[in-house]
Amino acid sequence: MTMSGPLGHLTILDLSRVLAGPWCTQLFADLGATVIKIERPDGGDDTRAWGPPYLRDEQGNDTTEAAYFLACNRGKLSVAIDFTKPEGRQLVLDLARGADVVIENFKVDGLAKYGLDYRSMRAINPRVVYASITGFGQDGPYADQAGYDFIIQGMSGFMSVTGERDNLPGGGPQKAGIAITDLMTGMYAAVAILAALAHRERTGEGQWIDAALFDSAVAMMAVMNMNYLVTGRAPGRAGNAHQNIVPYQVFACADGHVIIAVGNDLQFAKFCEAAGKPEWPRDPRFATNAERVRNRGVLVPLIDAVMRTRTQAEWLAQLAPLAVPCGPINRLDQVFADPQLVARGLRRDLRHPLAGTVPQVVAPLKFSATPPVYDRAPPLLGAHTAEVLQRRLAVDDATLAQLAARGVILLGAS
Repeated sequence: MTMSGPLGHLTILDLSRVLAGPWCTQLFADLGATVIKIERPDGGDDTRAWGPPYLRDEQGNDTTEAAYFLACNRGKLSVAIDFTKPEGRQLVLDLARGADVVIENFKVDGLAKYGLDYRSMRAINPRVVYASITGFGQDGPYADQAGYDFIIQGMSGFMSVTGERDNLPGGGPQKAGIAITDLMTGMYAAVAILAALAHRERTGEGQWIDAALFDSAVAMMAVMNMNYLVTGRAPGRAGNAHQNIVPYQVFACADGHVIIAVGNDLQFAKFCEAAGKPEWPRDPRFATNAERVRNRGVLVPLIDAVMRTRTQAEWLAQLAPLAVPCGPINRLDQVFADPQLVARGLRRDLRHPLAGTVPQVVAPLKFSATPPVYDRAPPLLGAHTAEVLQRRLAVDDATLAQLAARGVILLGAS
């Protein structure tokens, strides 16, 4: 089952479900690793049922495959094993013997009672890199609490700086439109796993990675963290404006909206040229970014009034040749019709047994020599149980049938 791609030599045993873990392991699958996704025989990953919407077949009817599951499980082998049963536990341990990486996102010590925790797996495979993804990490006063993306967005400070200002219509804290802390934790975990694998190459030593949604969410606050740490003042919400740069926000125009993202004084001068306001850069209140930030209450209304005099298309056409950063706010239908997306090949349709094909958004990674691998759609539940157990553990047909009859495994359709 060796695959191509830069990580085609790796085998990942994926005990995770929902989003943070599966997002991490999908990236490994895209990069060529063999990802064996262990799922419960009675329903599998929770997100298989998180619909509608569901993938539609060629006749336009809903299948059983939820869009949520399809977003983060491409390229994996679905092996349905009930590891709460002793025989299932042994099958997972046997698979772990040949794994380079094990990833799980159960509660702290949630797998210890099944003998599938790091210490148990290290005993049979000292080289294994074992990654645990939880809400709050393996220690600390919140370690035993379940962590959900929405809650973490609030606890981490993210929602304190996201949303419109309280004194404006629609003001108040706002979560991101996607589960951003889940996604970032998955990405941080992937980086940590690659670092641990590099360490193993030098030393032969595996290790345990402790990744937490809370830690990742706090870390990704980046500039907002430093704004607080260097001043002692907690930044508030600024809506679509930037805390540190002006003008850097959404402006209404004659027929919609335009994002203006002026990053330096030269760009501001160019913007003023296009706006027909050459006097603004000469005004001491607006000459430098520091002064523009201090005087945003004066400058932004002036810009707002000018922006409303032209259409979105007119502004984009005038600002782009001057290298003034700007852009529209697209709906997803516009995004997927965008010629840049098409040129970059970000959408890929993969063959799917229920629907003919399934649309996917591929990894945003380009390699000159070892391109990512996109040859396997998100799997049906248990589609690869027989294949994996036969090839990797030499389980014969009769034993497979017996295990299936006892509910230890599910032999799903491929």
